[in-house]
Amino acid sequence: MPTKDRSRRPWSARRIPACLAASLSLLAAGALLFEAIWGRTGHRATAWWTSLTDQLATRPLGNFWILTGAAVAAALGLWLIILALTPGLRHQLPLRVPNNSHLRMHAVLARKGAALLLRDAAMRIPGVSTVRVRVRVRRRRITVRADVGFRDTADVKDDLTDILRREKRDQLALARPPRLRVRVRRSTK
Repeated sequence: MPTKDRSRRPWSARRIPACLAASLSLLAAGALLFEAIWGRTGHRATAWWTSLTDQLATRPLGNFWILTGAAVAAALGLWLIILALTPGLRHQLPLRVPNNSHLRMHAVLARKGAALLLRDAAMRIPGVSTVRVRVRVRRRRITVRADVGFRDTADVKDDLTDILRREKRDQLALARPPRLRVRVRRSTK
C-alpha cells in the first residue's frame, strides 16, 4: 500500500506585504476614526474631513472617481486574498522526507540547483554539445533541450532520457517528481 506523501511546498511568511497592508490599513482607519470622534465630541472638524464628507455626500455613485476608488480597493483586496491563499516560495521544490510520525521535517531544493544537477548529468552523455544544454525545472515539468554534436540524435535522446530519469529519481528525491520532456537537435555549429 503506498504511503501518503506528507511533503508540502513551503509557505512564505510574506512579512513585507503583510506589514505594509496592516500599516496602511491601521493608518487610514486610525485617521478616519480620530476625525469622526473629534467631530462628534464638539470640536471643529479639520478641512480635509469636512471636504471628504461633503464630497462623499454629494457625489453620485456613478461618478468616475468613486468608481475608480472602488476598483482600486477591490483590486487591493483581491491581491491580499491571493497572497493569503497561495503558498509562495515557488522557486523551491519539496523533497521526500521519511514517513515517520514523530518527525516533523521539511526539506526543499531550489529549482536552479535541480537544473544544475540535471544539466551536469546531461553533459556526461557522449554526443551532447558542451555549450547548448538548457534545463528548465518547473513544478510539474522538467524540460531539457540539448544539441547533439555527433552520434545519432535518437540514440542521444534515449541515453539522455534514461540518465535524467535516474537522476530525477535518485539524486533529486522530489516529493512530487515532475514529468520529463527531452528535446534534442543536431548542432548547427
